[in-house]
Amino acid sequence: MAGFVNYVSESYNELKNHVTWTSWSEAQRLTVLVAVFSIIFSLAIWGVDTLFSGAIEQYFEWVKS
Repeated sequence: MAGFVNYVSESYNELKNHVTWTSWSEAQRLTVLVAVFSIIFSLAIWGVDTLFSGAIEQYFEWVKS
């Protein structure tokens, strides 16, 4: 149990005294940037999925006839 308490104590000390935190405005800017790129990436994946789905559907229509 003492090892766990020591770990938590050292972790708290590390976060409080040795970590450089970004400013609030930079954190907000980076959050918006990640959100925008996530949306763009998800739209790109949706587009490729739709394209491949249509191609596979056409292939099976061609094979069926």
